[in-house]
Amino acid sequence: MTQKSLRTLALEASQKSYSPYSLAKVGSAVVTEDGSIFQGCNVENSSFGGTVCAERVAIWKAVSEGHRKLKKIYVYTVDGWPPCGMCLQVMTEFSDLDLEITFGDQAGKEKTKKLGELLTHAFTPEHLKK
Repeated sequence: MTQKSLRTLALEASQKSYSPYSLAKVGSAVVTEDGSIFQGCNVENSSFGGTVCAERVAIWKAVSEGHRKLKKIYVYTVDGWPPCGMCLQVMTEFSDLDLEITFGDQAGKEKTKKLGELLTHAFTPEHLKK
């Protein structure tokens, strides 16, 4: 799967966003270890606490289909926002800290970072295996 293809899938997912409060349409595409791809969009809720980010929607879809290892994630927003802290924490559950995360914007600018760069002191499942 090329970077351009992942961007297209994330952009496509953003168009399905339910974001009547923030008006921020976010889309994500995740690639699992076996090459399967899952898309997600942000889904807002009037209680705000019930809102779920696009990255987590895509991850939940992958996990609900039996995939437990993420290989790559692409996040699209108009302004190129990186994943939030909660999404980064969820990523640690299903990947290594070298997971490649790309976030892109409407103009086509992209940044690629490793999960460990964005979440430098991650609390991982390894902390609980004592």
